[in-house]
Amino acid sequence: MEILFLLIPISLLLIGLIVWAFLWAIKSGQFDDLEGPAHSILMDNDDLQSKIK
Repeated sequence: MEILFLLIPISLLLIGLIVWAFLWAIKSGQFDDLEGPAHSILMDNDDLQSKIK
């Protein structure tokens, strides 16, 4: 029973750390566009090729 006095504050601290890391990731743009860079590899950029020549 006495171990709960140690485990509850540690778990609350860990939950707070996880929530802070998640909010930091959202604010720094980690989840903005997950599929855009993957699709840009497959797209042809014909306009860029004509401008280079």
